[in-house]
Amino acid sequence: MENIISVVILTYNQQDTIGRAIDSVLMQKCHVPYEIIIGEDASTDNTRAICQEYAAKHPDIIRLFCNERNKGITDNYFDCLLQCRGKYIADCAGDDFWIDSEKLEKEVCVMESHPNVTMVITNWQLYNEQTKQISPSRQCQHAPITPGRDMLKAIITQKNMSVFHLCTALYRTDIFRKAYEEDIQMFRNKDLCSEDMQIASAMAWYGDIAYLPDVTLNYSVGGKGVSNINDSEKQFSFVKKSTILNQYLATKYQIDIRDFLNERIFELGMHAFRSHQRKLYEETLACEKAWQVEKNKKYRLLMTVMRYEGLWRIALAVRRMVVSLKRQVR
Repeated sequence: MENIISVVILTYNQQDTIGRAIDSVLMQKCHVPYEIIIGEDASTDNTRAICQEYAAKHPDIIRLFCNERNKGITDNYFDCLLQCRGKYIADCAGDDFWIDSEKLEKEVCVMESHPNVTMVITNWQLYNEQTKQISPSRQCQHAPITPGRDMLKAIITQKNMSVFHLCTALYRTDIFRKAYEEDIQMFRNKDLCSEDMQIASAMAWYGDIAYLPDVTLNYSVGGKGVSNINDSEKQFSFVKKSTILNQYLATKYQIDIRDFLNERIFELGMHAFRSHQRKLYEETLACEKAWQVEKNKKYRLLMTVMRYEGLWRIALAVRRMVVSLKRQVR
């Protein structure tokens, strides 16, 4: 591996934002050279043409991989990671953008000064694509350097969603490849509903995590993503798949997350309740058994309500009434 940084940008149907993402990488001022790996996943809009224009203007920096068929995020991402030539890897999603021109410089200096550090993370802020408003930065509040294994539970459960954001990170290529070769399915299994948590967990397992308080990323919100969509059935699927990954990683790295699973099973049950689908109730029972959760009173009451169709209908009607009253008060 060369002593350079490989920046990976995935994109699919992002003609309005992909140029912004690429520009935010090209503006970087860093004493270490960098390459940009773009994985264009068979977009149906003008995204590919935009990427081709950038690649033609910067052939010494940009390596563009245009997929002839849509691979999906998982395969597109890891195929790109395996193409990286650099000693370090950074990510920038096609709809996000970096806002600090010295992001890579600051992070690589930490890496070069601390051989045991496998990943550097920073703060970020939310950027609303519709309103163009910026929310206060999400403060991670970590120590400058933390033994990675002390952070594993927080990384795996992501309970407050502010432990790390991979698009702020710089991490070691050799550690990624080592973890990948040891357990390819952990990365390639599409049912595990994530890509970044596996990488962060591996970095934490094999070394220290460094933290810089700088805000380096505008994280784009306001679109219709899987994790924020209001459809209860899709939310159920997302929570179930992400929790299967949580449990997989916890087992692999010997982390006790029983308290987290106890909370997650109720969250899953609530999505089943709101969907009013018997099959999701049955799936919740199966997860309850597989996750070996402790059934508290709140969860037992919820499952009792769903056991009886008439009671379920009444409870949903009451919930709709309460929600309507709250909206009127506002």
